Amino acid sequence: MKWLLAIPLAAVALAGDVSFTIAGLSVLPERGDKQANLAKLERYAHQAAAQGAQVVITPECFLDGYTGNDTILDQGIDREQYLAMGETLDGPLLGRVRDLARELKIYLLVGYPERRGREMFNALVIYGPDGSVITRYSKTHILDERYNTQGSDFPVVATPFGKWGSLICYDRQFPETARILALKGAQIILVPSYGAHGEMNDVMMRTRAYENSVWVAFVHPKRCLFIDPRGNVIAKDSGEGDQIVTAQIKLDHRVGRGPIQNRRPELYGDLVRK
Repeated sequence: MKWLLAIPLAAVALAGDVSFTIAGLSVLPERGDKQANLAKLERYAHQAAAQGAQVVITPECFLDGYTGNDTILDQGIDREQYLAMGETLDGPLLGRVRDLARELKIYLLVGYPERRGREMFNALVIYGPDGSVITRYSKTHILDERYNTQGSDFPVVATPFGKWGSLICYDRQFPETARILALKGAQIILVPSYGAHGEMNDVMMRTRAYENSVWVAFVHPKRCLFIDPRGNVIAKDSGEGDQIVTAQIKLDHRVGRGPIQNRRPELYGDLVRK
């Protein structure tokens, strides 16, 4: 067996340090009210940009208030109603998000329910300062989302602020997902979420950062964490209502220089056996 990813690409020395200001919108969206949530996004994104943020991240499914979760579906939303809640990448609502990124000249990540024909995905898109799509990701591990289809790819994208990978909520609970992104070169992993948070999650996110030697940005309506490659929390929410949390991210010698560089993948064949 060839181990094409034997050497973690994130461990390759960076061509000079890169730093930027990132903001997490730890904001609770309105369930099923996309226009209200878009207004919240516009308001808080403007505030974050005014505070110097160059990258802004929302929680999971921020645009619709996570209506695809079974807790919400059990309150009477059927499949057709959920399909109607979906947005296409070229639709008018995401067009306004695109224009917002361009107006503020920021990288803007938004979580939303994406409709592709008759299929729905728990998705995110990142728009760049020029309004272009930087990357897209669909949640790969589904729990309690009966109408959503699972994604199957783990893209890593190169930006002026380093190489980025993304996960959504439940994806973070599987060590393989963050490890794949790190092996593909991700220097920071962006994790919009809506589910569980608290002490166990804080430890999990710190572990994902440390074991992969990457930065982790976790953004939840009630929790926001920015964690360095050594597992240190450098910024977090205050725990008091909607808020913007900012941090200075520095992609320096710490990225890729932890235990990940001493892996022995030739011993790990059992991991790919069902």
